Amino acid sequence: MNLDLFIMNGYGLYVWSAFVFTLFNFLILYKVTNKQLVKEKAKFAKKYESLNSDQITSAHKQSTNRTFVRTVAHKI
Repeated sequence: MNLDLFIMNGYGLYVWSAFVFTLFNFLILYKVTNKQLVKEKAKFAKKYESLNSDQITSAHKQSTNRTFVRTVAHKI
């Protein structure tokens, strides 16, 4: 295996540490965003369950709610 790829003329330590740091931060950002999404879906599901049939029909027509309504409807 060619170690010059990893060493990069002495700059490999800086390049690979920056790469790992960036990857680690993206992973944390993904986890935080996913946790918030799950929390918002749960809040929407709770609100959606308390709607009457006219309000459900209205919610289906709103483009913002369509995605959430489909995912919540499968879980109910």
